[in-house]
Amino acid sequence: MIRFLFRFIGLWLLAGAFVALVIDGTRSVSASQFVAAPLRSIWTLLHPASLAAAQARFAGGPGEPLFEYLLSAPFFAFLAVFGLLFLLIGRRKREKIIGYSSRD
Repeated sequence: MIRFLFRFIGLWLLAGAFVALVIDGTRSVSASQFVAAPLRSIWTLLHPASLAAAQARFAGGPGEPLFEYLLSAPFFAFLAVFGLLFLLIGRRKREKIIGYSSRD
């Protein structure tokens, strides 16, 4: 049941990544250059207070450069990476068949 939930969430995240990629692609075609919405702008649109709280938490710490790099990453890439991660967590394990060659 839990693996199903991870696969379900992973597929929804990949679908969201595809939609974000299509939106960025449309913007890129109309602007005649590559335009990708960074995670920071999407997070600001959804919930600016939590973004400010997260920035305050990482400010001055050793994880600040990584957090800033993550915020500047394209939103579709962020969704795709987490979608693939959820799919990998929820994948079905291969059954080991005894008596057959594994070199097929």
